[in-house]
Amino acid sequence: MDKIYSINGPVVKVKNSRSFSMTEMVYVGKKRLISEVIGVNSDLTTIQVYEGTTGLMPGEPVVGTGAAMSALLGPGIITNIFDGIERPLRSLAELTGAFIGDGAEVSPLDTERKFNVTVTVKPGDRLSAGQVYATCPETPVITHKCMLQPLSKGGEVIWTAPDGEYTINDTVVKIRTDRGTEEELTLCQKWPIRTPRPSAERLPIDRPLITGQRVIDTIAPIAKGGTAAIPGGFGTGKTMTQHQLAKWCDADIIVYIGCGERGNEMTQVLEEFSELTDPRTGRPLTDRTVLIANTSNMPVSAREASIYTGITLAEYYRDMGYHIAIMADSTSRWAEALRELSGRLEEMPAEEGFPAYLPSRISEFYERAGYVKTLGGSEGSVSIIGAVSPQGSDFSEPVTQNTKRFVRCFWALDKSLAYARHYPAINWTSSYSEYTDDLAEYYRKNVAPDFMEVRQEISNILNKESSLMEIVKLMGADVLPDDQKLLIETAKAVRVGFLQQNAYHKDDTYVPLEKQYRMMKLIIRFYELGREALEKGVTVSRVISTGWTEKIIKVKYDIPNDKPEMFDEYIQSMESDFAELTGGVSVGA
Repeated sequence: MDKIYSINGPVVKVKNSRSFSMTEMVYVGKKRLISEVIGVNSDLTTIQVYEGTTGLMPGEPVVGTGAAMSALLGPGIITNIFDGIERPLRSLAELTGAFIGDGAEVSPLDTERKFNVTVTVKPGDRLSAGQVYATCPETPVITHKCMLQPLSKGGEVIWTAPDGEYTINDTVVKIRTDRGTEEELTLCQKWPIRTPRPSAERLPIDRPLITGQRVIDTIAPIAKGGTAAIPGGFGTGKTMTQHQLAKWCDADIIVYIGCGERGNEMTQVLEEFSELTDPRTGRPLTDRTVLIANTSNMPVSAREASIYTGITLAEYYRDMGYHIAIMADSTSRWAEALRELSGRLEEMPAEEGFPAYLPSRISEFYERAGYVKTLGGSEGSVSIIGAVSPQGSDFSEPVTQNTKRFVRCFWALDKSLAYARHYPAINWTSSYSEYTDDLAEYYRKNVAPDFMEVRQEISNILNKESSLMEIVKLMGADVLPDDQKLLIETAKAVRVGFLQQNAYHKDDTYVPLEKQYRMMKLIIRFYELGREALEKGVTVSRVISTGWTEKIIKVKYDIPNDKPEMFDEYIQSMESDFAELTGGVSVGA
C-alpha cells in the first residue's frame, strides 16, 4: 500500500510509487481526504489535498481512484450551494455542523430526491454523443436535459423506462453500442473539471449580453459567449457590479463563483439571491442560479479548483442549449492560491512571486467561454465575467495585465468615482470593449439604425471633456470659450444623467436598450440646439439657464421604462424652449 512520505501544507508526497497517474483523484490519509495528483516522477508522486491537512501524519495510506478529478453532472445542481470541489454545503452542514469537517463524504447531488422524468426516445432510435434522451423540470424555470456523454460512441436504443419519478442513479434508457455491448443511461454523468467539454462548432459572437447597465451596454458592451474583466481596488464595487449583472443580464443561468472572498460577502449573495424576485420569471433568482462558495478561510487548494468546477457546470448547461453567465469573484484570489501552491512545490517564481505558468492558466480559463453549436444541434453560450483585485488599485500588476491579454472587454473601476458615489464606478476613458464592431449589426437591426453613430457621439463628448479638464484644472473653466463650456455642460449630463445609475430605483436599476438609445438622442439633441444657439449669438450662460441640463439628468427617473414615447414630448419641449431663446437674436448680436 502507498503511504505518505512528506507533508507541506496542502502538498503531500508519496515515495517510490508506480500506482498513480497525472490529474488522478486520490484519497489521502485515514480520513480519506479528497486530493489530486499534480506531479509524477521516478522517485516521488506529488499530490495536492483539497481539504485541511491538520493532524495528517507520514505513513498514512494513499488510495487511488483510477479516474480524473471530476464533477458529477445531473439534476439538482441549480439552486444548490457547493464548495470548490462540488460538495454541497447544506448537506455538509447537516453532517458536520457549521464548521466543515475534513474527510466528510457526501454525494455532490441528492441521490434520494426523485425527479419527474419524461423519456424523449423510444426503442429503435439511434443516439449519438450530446443528444438528449430524457428531460425533467429541475426548477420551475429550468428544464434539465439528460444528454449522452460527449465522448460516447452512441448506439441503438433497446429499452426505455416509462415516464415517471426517478432518482439520478436510476436507469432510464439502455442502448446497444456498435460493439454489441449494452450501456445503461441514468440521469447523471461525470466529467473531468480540467477538460473543456467539446462542442460541434464555435459560432461567431454577434449578440450582446444585455445587462441593463448603460455604461456597459452602450460604452463597453459584452457579447454572449464573451469574456470581461472587472479590475478595481478595495471598495470600488467589483462584487456589487457582479451582483447587478447576475440579477439583470439576459443569461438563462447564472454560475456565481465566490473564489477566496470574505465569508460575509458570500452570505450576502446567498441572502440577496434568495430574496430577490427574478424580473424574467417572477420567481426567486435562485431558481436559475448555481453558487460555488469557496471563502478565504477554506483550504487554499480547493480555491484553485473552484474556478474549474464552476466552468464545468456552466459548460454542461450550455450543452443543453442554455446561455450561461459566470461571475468569478475574484480571479486574483485564485492566482494567489496558484502562487501559494507553487511556493510549496519550490518552483522558480516569476513576477511578484506568481508561477511562470500564470498566463497559460488564466488563458485556459477564459478560453472556455464561447458561443457554440452543441453536439445535440442547439445553440448555447458561456460568458465569463471575472473580477480582478489588484493591490492598491495597481493595474500594472501581473494578474491584471495577463487577464487583459486574454479578455476582450475591460471594465476598469475607478476609486475616485466610487468615493464620489458614482456607480457603477466604471471609468469610461480607461475601459474598452473589442466586441463593439461585432455587435454593431445587432444594435442597428434591433434597437435603431443609427445606434452606433449615436453611441460614438456620446463617446466623443466624453473624450473631448477629458482633454478639456486638464486645462480646467490648470487655469479654471472661465478661460474656455463658450462652445467648450457647452461641451463640458453636455458631458456633465452624460456622466450624471446617463452613466451614473441608481440600483435602488425601480426604473433605473435596469434600463432597456430602447430607453438607453433615446436618452443618448436627447443629450445629443441638447448639444446640437446649444451649438445652434451659440452660433446665433446666445451666451452659454443663457443656454444653461434654460434648465435642460437638470431635466436631462432627471429623465432616468421621470420617464418610466415602459413609456419611451415620452422622449418625443421632451424633445419637442426642448426645441420650443430653444426657439424662444434664439428668437429675434441675429448672429453676432
